[in-house]
Amino acid sequence: MQENISDLGFFRLPQIIGDQEANPPIEPIIPISKSSWWSGISAGRYPAGVKIAPRTTAWRRSDIIELCARLKQGGK
Repeated sequence: MQENISDLGFFRLPQIIGDQEANPPIEPIIPISKSSWWSGISAGRYPAGVKIAPRTTAWRRSDIIELCARLKQGGK
């Protein structure tokens, strides 16, 4: 996959699964629960995150873009 500038950077979990409690609410990219997300990572369905601090995990934008493309094609 050739990366372009829009693929660089990271997403935090609320940006991926959404956060309706935020002000303003954050719409999900992948509308699943937090526990389903972590379960999917353990099962290898979703990409592993990158530890950017002791209690902070983020996901590469390119990995999430690739995941969305795979999900759109019906893959898991």
